[in-house]
Amino acid sequence: MSNHHEVTSPSHFQQLLSSDLNRVSVLNFWAEWAEPCKQMNAVTVELANKYPSVLFLQIEAEVQSDISESFDIESVPSLILLRGHTLLQRISGADAPALTTAVAKFASSPSINPLSRTDLPPAKASNAVIEVADPSEDLESRMTRLMNQSKVVLFMKGSPDAPRCGFSRRMTGLLRDQKVDFTHFDILSDEGVRQGLKKRNDWPTFPQLIINGEFVGGLDIVQEMVENGEFVETLAS
Repeated sequence: MSNHHEVTSPSHFQQLLSSDLNRVSVLNFWAEWAEPCKQMNAVTVELANKYPSVLFLQIEAEVQSDISESFDIESVPSLILLRGHTLLQRISGADAPALTTAVAKFASSPSINPLSRTDLPPAKASNAVIEVADPSEDLESRMTRLMNQSKVVLFMKGSPDAPRCGFSRRMTGLLRDQKVDFTHFDILSDEGVRQGLKKRNDWPTFPQLIINGEFVGGLDIVQEMVENGEFVETLAS
């Protein structure tokens, strides 16, 4: 299929994208381990057959990390629609109807007001699902409650059975290997909690592991604690 390609390198990506700057392109950021990506991969193949004028690029997010970082990809599946180097729309998650609608819209609309350009920080996904919090509960109280919902709480992207980033997947696997009972909170569902925890715990990334209501660390720190025996001691306290 001439309009559907697996990107093998940043230079390959630039070559494909720059071949026609008036063309609509769909960037599908995916990962082998993420089950929802399989659905979206199949959808992009179907759409590529239906819209031969649109370029579809499959980008394995963790393998092509430089490309992922340039588009601020924090979870998979994530899809970005471009016209040349102009950002048209971002779609987060396995939202096949949204992708189908967007491709149909932009493939038939030569004149689009762009959200931004790709040489600037990409816009955040406008269709992200945000949990509606109790308006009577302030953010600090909400974070305290979430951090104390059980002895071990994992703030992650996605869920243990459907993680949305490789680090969250590895942290979940580590906890399961250690036979740890834990609850989780999907930080992609609540932007306030997501940004608030970064400041509260002075830690800029996720996943974040909480034990007894206290921040323990991210993946690298928890891995080190498991290796040196500190993790078992912390759990026992």
